[in-house]
Amino acid sequence: MSCFLFLIGRLVSLRWSLNKKGSSLPKKAYRKGRGEVRQTLSKVVSLEEALTHITDGITLMYGGFGGIGSPPTLIDGILKKGVSNLDLIGNDTGFPDVGIGRLVTAGRVRSLITSHIGSNPNAGRLMTEGKMKVTFYPQGTLAEKIRAGGMGLGGILVDVGLGTIVEDGKQKIKVEGKTYMVEPALTAKVGIVYALKADEYGNLVYDKSARNFNPLVAMAADITIAEVEEIVPLGELDPECIVTPGVYVDYIVKSEGVNWKWAWE
Repeated sequence: MSCFLFLIGRLVSLRWSLNKKGSSLPKKAYRKGRGEVRQTLSKVVSLEEALTHITDGITLMYGGFGGIGSPPTLIDGILKKGVSNLDLIGNDTGFPDVGIGRLVTAGRVRSLITSHIGSNPNAGRLMTEGKMKVTFYPQGTLAEKIRAGGMGLGGILVDVGLGTIVEDGKQKIKVEGKTYMVEPALTAKVGIVYALKADEYGNLVYDKSARNFNPLVAMAADITIAEVEEIVPLGELDPECIVTPGVYVDYIVKSEGVNWKWAWE
């Protein structure tokens, strides 16, 4: 029964993703295979083309934890393009000059949904000055809200914060005699993620802890752009190592590498 329910869940998730991603039409590529030419899908695009989807005022979800697993080339491109008034959703604000923190430091962020900002004093300053609205959630709650968005669920039930100011204004329901708060799911117009490897269809392999929030973000955005260190032909990735199926990815950009200095260096 558990296996059956798991398969049903995957099918529902896939259907939701196909509906959500239906507007994305990747380019066609042609590859030779054993004496014949077969048609495949290639989602590899230039940085410039990927950035056309990131514009002023959009909701942008991002992967990363303290900058690790955040896409450096895409973040740099957003800065150079001059995009502003962004509504961000992600685990943290990195450091002042590391990861998504570069956008915060540059004053490009209008609002932020996150779990903490302690490693980036510029985020704290902008929040206290009223220049950036910040909404905090416990890290586990935030991860689940994003996951729910990616799965097509309306939200999740949590009891963390009951009896405190956290419950003010929150809808509450009882399940089997226990009270929970309803936390709506989170989604975004665009999600940017970082991976170690991708094939042309967008199947993603992550590098250890750089995986963090990236698989969840990839599922929860209308348009998902993956920046990857290495792009390989279809069939080259070990299926057992693929974490994010290509159905969740709309565009792939080749990474130019990390262009910041880590806080511990």
